[in-house]
Amino acid sequence: MNDSFNDSQYVHVYDDDYVDQVCDKGEVVKFGSIAIPVFFSVVITLSLIGNILVLVILALYENLKSLTNIFILNLAISDLVFTTGLPFWAFYHVWGWLFSEVLCKIVTFVFFTGFYSSILFLTIMTIYRYLSVVHPLCGRSTHKLNRSTGVYVSFLLWIVSIGVSMPSLLYSTLVPIHHKDKHSMGCEYEATEWKGIDIFQQNIFFLVAFAVMAFCYIQILWKITRTRTETKNRAVKLVFWIVAVFFLGWVPYNVVIFLRFLANNVVPARYPCETSIKLDYAFYVCRLIAFSHCCLNPVFYAFVGVKFRSHLKSLLHRMFNCQSPNEEQKVRMQTFSRGSIY
Repeated sequence: MNDSFNDSQYVHVYDDDYVDQVCDKGEVVKFGSIAIPVFFSVVITLSLIGNILVLVILALYENLKSLTNIFILNLAISDLVFTTGLPFWAFYHVWGWLFSEVLCKIVTFVFFTGFYSSILFLTIMTIYRYLSVVHPLCGRSTHKLNRSTGVYVSFLLWIVSIGVSMPSLLYSTLVPIHHKDKHSMGCEYEATEWKGIDIFQQNIFFLVAFAVMAFCYIQILWKITRTRTETKNRAVKLVFWIVAVFFLGWVPYNVVIFLRFLANNVVPARYPCETSIKLDYAFYVCRLIAFSHCCLNPVFYAFVGVKFRSHLKSLLHRMFNCQSPNEEQKVRMQTFSRGSIY
């Protein structure tokens, strides 16, 4: 598969005898085989809990006529789709790819569909907030849009995500991986050209999404700071952390995958072994941070909302204290008279 998971270049893998003799990456291999499965296990658990809670609360307490709630619903689904690929890659880092080529293609495709759809839904939610806060007249018009509009937009974003993920379905394959003392199979792009296209595509997606988010949130911050409201400080902090987490999570990762592609495929002679090893360590760490975003989205896009926390308390009370039908009906009536879970 592509450089995002290309074990043939960074984990318990040695491309040829020359690399085996000159650049021993045994410590890098050991670090990856321990850190990645452990960390991914934590991320998978938190993502499943957080995003499933989002779906349950939306189903029980919220009105899906709101565009915001429709986008939150799709974001939670995309994060869950993204999460489904993590167990396979955790397993891959320890034992190599032991499954069929068909499963290799499917897992890679599903994973990247979740990856790209998550970025797209984060971006569309940002644009929607921008219109609501900075251009209130336009925002009032967008609030009047009905559920069908949200469904159409969401469908379009899923189609785009599936389209840009198609190369992973068509061109991922099983390739032999040469270790120092044994051999195994890898799931990756066989052609260097497709690895480069994939890196370029990921970076373009990130840069465009981040540029849009940065512009929108800077305008939102500027608008908020000039408006004296009781929720001003909370809103400013929320906006800051959303942008900061997105930036800190994905910028280092995208920079590192680009540098590693250059080091391993374009100008390998210019990168000494020590630099290659440092890039491998940086790649591991940056990827762990970036992929944890799927379990942080519920926190920054839902759990920080006062209304959502109220729903969560009601849900827990309902689960453990058997909330009466009258109390449940009262909560539902209060909920459906409002807009979204923010």
